[in-house]
Amino acid sequence: MALFYVDGLPIGWIAIMLAVLASMGGFIFGYDTGQISDILLMEDFKLRFAQCGTPGDVSTCKFTTVREGLIVALLSIGTLVGALIGAPTADILGRRMAMTVECGVFMVGVIIQITAFHSWVQFAIGRLVSGLGVGSLSAAVPMYQAETAPPQIRGTLTATYQLFITFGILVAYCISIGARYIDGSGSWRTVVGIGLLWPLILGIGILFMPESPRWLTAHGRFPEARRAIAATRGIPEAEADDHFFVHRELEEMKSAIDFESKVKAGWMDCFKPERMQLYRTLLGMTLQMFQQLTGANYFFYYGATIFTSVGIQDSFVTQIILGAVNFGCTFGGMYIMERFGRRFPLIIGGVWQSMWLFVFAAAGTAKDPTTNKGIGELMIVSACMFIFGYAMTWAPGVWILIGETFPTRTRARQAALSTASNWLWNFLLAFFTPFIVSAIDYRYGFVFAACNLAGAVIVYFFLYESSDLSLESVDMMYCDPTCKPWTSRTWAPAGFDSRRDLIEQGRAAEMHKPLEAGGGEETRFEKAGGPRAV
Repeated sequence: MALFYVDGLPIGWIAIMLAVLASMGGFIFGYDTGQISDILLMEDFKLRFAQCGTPGDVSTCKFTTVREGLIVALLSIGTLVGALIGAPTADILGRRMAMTVECGVFMVGVIIQITAFHSWVQFAIGRLVSGLGVGSLSAAVPMYQAETAPPQIRGTLTATYQLFITFGILVAYCISIGARYIDGSGSWRTVVGIGLLWPLILGIGILFMPESPRWLTAHGRFPEARRAIAATRGIPEAEADDHFFVHRELEEMKSAIDFESKVKAGWMDCFKPERMQLYRTLLGMTLQMFQQLTGANYFFYYGATIFTSVGIQDSFVTQIILGAVNFGCTFGGMYIMERFGRRFPLIIGGVWQSMWLFVFAAAGTAKDPTTNKGIGELMIVSACMFIFGYAMTWAPGVWILIGETFPTRTRARQAALSTASNWLWNFLLAFFTPFIVSAIDYRYGFVFAACNLAGAVIVYFFLYESSDLSLESVDMMYCDPTCKPWTSRTWAPAGFDSRRDLIEQGRAAEMHKPLEAGGGEETRFEKAGGPRAV
């Protein structure tokens, strides 16, 4: 039975559950990201793994720039590789089983970290192995959510991945502030060891959710695909075989996959100009790159160090405030990305973020924040305002787009390449940030401010508006030579007057009313004359 209706179309509780459960992959990523900033400041961790002038005297212990960069950034190298191997893994094993395997890999990495005693290299290698699991999950989860979620709430459900990333960061901050009072290695081992719980929840729980209907259809498992569609729509399994709406959605998937299966897809297909494949691959990689270049992880990875440098006595508390702003505002982002589409929020977000980063950098450059309390407070406020905008636009928006921009035949590979771009820039920023900050200090913010403006410009000229469309319709839109990014908001599939008409036709189908002539979505490929090359 349907849990609720959106535009007259049913949404089942399974659709909500699978989105929330799969988003534990984002929670794992967020928790691992948030913990390292505080761990680097824990006394026992510094005594064991930093370079100490006087053994046993923590006041003489300090991480070299290279060592600190490697401990933080090796996670990103693992995620880069994991994102690339995550695509074939998800295609071969299925989306659910792939996530279970990837959770196991992450747990191995955690065990390597908590069993380190005096070798910082072992701890860093543990983060590298954990990164393999995190990277694979970052490719599989948004893809699974986008392929399984009903189009009417696809943006919101896919955005739960980013919401859980922010929740994971916040939980890591809260656990760290409590664990820092534990004597000895229990301080940091507790923070890292608790990370074993999250992959257990995801790895086991996801097996009780339906598989991606698009993956099932691509493998000829039509009865299971039909049941999966019915489950997310809240339609009883007994009615799935004869329900008009389920039949229509399955036929649309079969039409798209049948066309795509005529040509075997490989990695090189992602870089062919036909059907805007190269365009979309580069677009996805560029958007993920600019998500990193917003500067958000500058605060998440090195936030505790940054806030200590501006004169804040308890940087752990400031981290929690920043994490809470990030988490709370992501709820607003889920609404904004569903209500206003994809393009407009990203453009406005880029301008907003640039403005506050400019304030942050200008304030820190104009006066010494360690001796001027007002400047330090202004920098904290500007950082929070930056996160406010980021959490509601670029943070959820890019992950939504990665799930819905690519065609089924190459979606896994293109999503993997895009996600790998994210992790590559994640590594570059995590590793080189200590070097850059030591050279230009808070002027680093000006660099991120310029990158945010560049991201907004790229969105305006190159990103197509994909909200309210099925994944198959998104593919047709990109292949329509008459549609341009700045006019894409008004584009609708052949047989529909507008996107609103598309919703009304779907509502009529659900209520078993006759569709308008030529209005059925299952006829769109024929009406469009088949997918076109550009």
